[in-house]
Amino acid sequence: MASLTKARRIVIKIGSALLVDKASGALKSDWLKGLAEDVAWLKQTADVILVSSGSIALGRGALGLPATELALEQSQAAAAVGQIRLARAYEEALAPHGLTAAQVLVTLEDSTDRRRYLNSRATLETLISLGAVPIVNENDTVATDEIRYGDNDRMAAQVAATVGADVLVLLSDVDGFYNGNPHQDPSATRYEVIEEITPEIEAMAGDAGSGLSKGGMKTKLMAAKTATAAGCDMAITHGDALRPLKALEEGANATWFTAHIDPHAARKRWIAAMKPRGEVTLDAGAARAMQAGKSLLPAGVSAVSGTFGRGDPVAILGPDGHKLGQGLTRYTAAETRSIKGHRSDEIEALLGYPGRAVLIHRDDMAL
Repeated sequence: MASLTKARRIVIKIGSALLVDKASGALKSDWLKGLAEDVAWLKQTADVILVSSGSIALGRGALGLPATELALEQSQAAAAVGQIRLARAYEEALAPHGLTAAQVLVTLEDSTDRRRYLNSRATLETLISLGAVPIVNENDTVATDEIRYGDNDRMAAQVAATVGADVLVLLSDVDGFYNGNPHQDPSATRYEVIEEITPEIEAMAGDAGSGLSKGGMKTKLMAAKTATAAGCDMAITHGDALRPLKALEEGANATWFTAHIDPHAARKRWIAAMKPRGEVTLDAGAARAMQAGKSLLPAGVSAVSGTFGRGDPVAILGPDGHKLGQGLTRYTAAETRSIKGHRSDEIEALLGYPGRAVLIHRDDMAL
């Protein structure tokens, strides 16, 4: 089983029922303070990203909306009120530990569209590099059913894949994956470790969830598939302890889903499997630098072919035309033609607006 203290990057999903009292609609402040202690503890050795439910639940209480299924426009209104309260709560909980909270609102489109995916990834990476703790939530104020994740279990798994996390923890109202619904079947048995999600495992998943949570075991299995395919181990554990992550590290009940590849290799495999939309040819110096592990700068590009957009995969060719690999470009084909052979500090003058320093980042490249 994975160890939180040995992880490099951890994503933690927090369900609404853990944060918000169902009866009163009030924030569970003591629990959040304990979580903040855990985050500060983990931040000593790892990057930490939180994926938090709770905005609609908090807004529902503030607006006096009923504790029943809300219409879309009511949910969006509740989220608009609740997001402010949720962000402030995290800011106040993390501040005593010297940690800066950052709110990041996303929709399903941000992961399915490669351009928006790269934007999300770049923002999260920058926040992490600056020492902030990103608090990710679905942008319920604008999301329609067509562009919603619909549950934060799957969204957390996609965030874990996006940032290359090696551990994802789903803090839930159950302490793991069972072969039946433990709330209804006292004989249901919890799995300690699941190394492969088989059809038999999938058949065991029910839809047990709390009234404030949209997730059930089916969505948690879907999250596990996404996470483990991206090289990320995933745990489901009960989150109601005041220090739930410390408890998990010390052996609290949980089910671990194990990945069989590391996040870096999984991402490279994903990029390598894409069909390239165009080609960029490098000069000898850029080819050597890239093969030494450097990102590709516009100055090292001598030729461009094809029609591609930002975020599209392109083949990377050496000076002799031999394919060295491929990667996700941060510029369109037209932009790349304009800036090829030029230094990064010339990009703004050439394009008329400031751009990113690199054409293809080394993390977005498979050689």
